[in-house]
Amino acid sequence: MLYVSFDFRMGRVHTVQSRDLQIDWLRAFLAVIDTGSVTAAARQVSRSQSAVSMQIKKLEESVGRPLLIRAAGHISLTPTGYDLLSYARKMIEVHSSALVALHGGNVTGRVSIGASDDYAPTYLAPVLRTFSSRFIEVEVTVVCEQSTSLLAKVERGELDLAIVTRDIPGRGEFLFNEDLIWVGSDQHEVWKKDPLPIAVHDLGSRLRAEVFAAISAQQRKYRVVYNSSNLLGQLALADCGVAVAVITRGSVPSNLKVLDSRNGLPDLPSLEIVLVRSKESKRSAAVDAMYDQVIRSLKENI
Repeated sequence: MLYVSFDFRMGRVHTVQSRDLQIDWLRAFLAVIDTGSVTAAARQVSRSQSAVSMQIKKLEESVGRPLLIRAAGHISLTPTGYDLLSYARKMIEVHSSALVALHGGNVTGRVSIGASDDYAPTYLAPVLRTFSSRFIEVEVTVVCEQSTSLLAKVERGELDLAIVTRDIPGRGEFLFNEDLIWVGSDQHEVWKKDPLPIAVHDLGSRLRAEVFAAISAQQRKYRVVYNSSNLLGQLALADCGVAVAVITRGSVPSNLKVLDSRNGLPDLPSLEIVLVRSKESKRSAAVDAMYDQVIRSLKENI
């Protein structure tokens, strides 16, 4: 932002670059960092992609140096960006506290939300960062378990919300589609073994049957060497070359290779990721706020 001043003695107009760090710019900056892309950040802050890009540009102009390094499919911080990051989080927190103190009517209460190990780091974490900065007086409890367990807890009223894999048509509020993929260690090439060793975690009976049917359709033998709800154990087996793993695309670690038909493996089905809510939480303003935040942050084509 530019400010204009007039020097009456010299008869000259001066333009001065503002160094203000506006709250909306900082929110956009944090959203890009937390979500990893301008597209996802736009959904999180309920703005257009072009608006978020402009806010980042204005923030960089105000700071006087680049904050982000933009590469194909990846955004990282410059040294100046790292310097600003912690200050930005503190400023957003203080701003939210000031609004609560001055205007009142703040949302209070408790929210319990669940997600599987696949979805928590990639999808739930950005939601919680934004929510905690906006609703500082709401107590949040997070439960990480497999989707089948989370669905049962929501139905019993033990959990307010859960981000899960849709198990039956029409259940929950659709958020996005997530691909199931194969991964393995590039050093061990275990996908060449016969029978094919597979590590799977909780997918639900229908999806497990589809995975095994896809392998059988290739007239290929397989054996299940790991069967648990623990994602980390599954990834460990893949990393050490004991098996190939079936995981969601959003949970692929950097140390494993994504496998496909070029490695002799079949295409796998995609999952419908949904948000489910307990009947008991319908009158909770705190749960309403979290529900809306999940929708704004994660729902496709919102």
